[in-house]
Amino acid sequence: MDVSVIVPTFNEGPNVRELLRRLDAALTGTAFEVVFVDDSTDSTPDIIREAAAKTDTPVRLIHRDHPTGGLGGAVVEGIQASTSEWCLVMDGDLQHPPEVIPDMLARAQRGDTDVVVASRYTAGGTSDGLANAVRTGVSRASTLLTKAMFPRKLHGCSDPMTGFFLVNRTAIDVDSLRPRGFKILLEILARKQMRVAEVPFDFAERYAGESKASFTQGIRFLTQLTMLRFGRMSAFALVGGVGALANLGIMWALIGFGMEYIWASIFASIVTIIGNFLLLEYLVFADMRQDSGLMRHRFLKSFTFNGIEAIIRIPVLWVLVERTHIPSVLAAALTLIAAFVVRFLFHALVVYAPRKQRGAKAEESQTPLADELAL
Repeated sequence: MDVSVIVPTFNEGPNVRELLRRLDAALTGTAFEVVFVDDSTDSTPDIIREAAAKTDTPVRLIHRDHPTGGLGGAVVEGIQASTSEWCLVMDGDLQHPPEVIPDMLARAQRGDTDVVVASRYTAGGTSDGLANAVRTGVSRASTLLTKAMFPRKLHGCSDPMTGFFLVNRTAIDVDSLRPRGFKILLEILARKQMRVAEVPFDFAERYAGESKASFTQGIRFLTQLTMLRFGRMSAFALVGGVGALANLGIMWALIGFGMEYIWASIFASIVTIIGNFLLLEYLVFADMRQDSGLMRHRFLKSFTFNGIEAIIRIPVLWVLVERTHIPSVLAAALTLIAAFVVRFLFHALVVYAPRKQRGAKAEESQTPLADELAL
């Protein structure tokens, strides 16, 4: 059974030679290639080239200067470049032991599955390689949350958050994937009902280097989960809700210090417009930034629109407070809710519209809202 081993790497140079050695040993008698998709900022690409020259295994290197989609984007690019029907995805830090791959291939050869998941949480698997009890708890909680949000599509998959899996590339629409971080298996399983099988594995400690997990990756995961389950508009609403609470909190605090509510509203609006733009950039519309022009142009459009919206909204706020005697903070909340849909449409259709979509070619390209899911 031929297989392409897809290994996304980010500054994993110390692990490369050992990974190739163990792959060669584990897959003796199996025709395979290794595709490194590398986003490194250190000497990892050079180490991969040197190691490839010293092995008989076909090794290819795709180095990305612009790592769109993070680790998930690297996996998608690796699958697109693979030459085999079956693609084995694994991390480059050896926490995913190559010795399990023959079991995964054997399970796939039965012919009744599209994805074989190497699971930490099925019978016989362990997660001992997680750094500490906090990471173990976060992993378990994230898995439970994910399965609760996709009870049908993740039925029978105990570890949808793993980065160690074997997938039949003919069973997935690679071009429909919208990776936004680490959890590419979740992206694959959530978009289409797949036939899933599992084999257990022991999640090992890192061979070398440091973990790339971070608080930022956690936020990206929650954003990805929200967008997969409810669509981009819900993630926009989540960011807008955070911004609205910040707006109201700033306004309330400034009024408490004696500032007039109109000036307090103006100041709060400026601060939250800037903050919301940054959250939209790096969370909600991160997958659309590359094709939508320069960041400063997007900021100018966003700030101008929100400024005009505030110029309209604040007089409405004044009318609600002065004429209908609604408390100022409550009136501000009502005006923010009313502006939500218009803000979303403007940002999706104008601020983050791919440049190639504008004009006569708009109907030929995928629209920004076309990738929303009905799951």
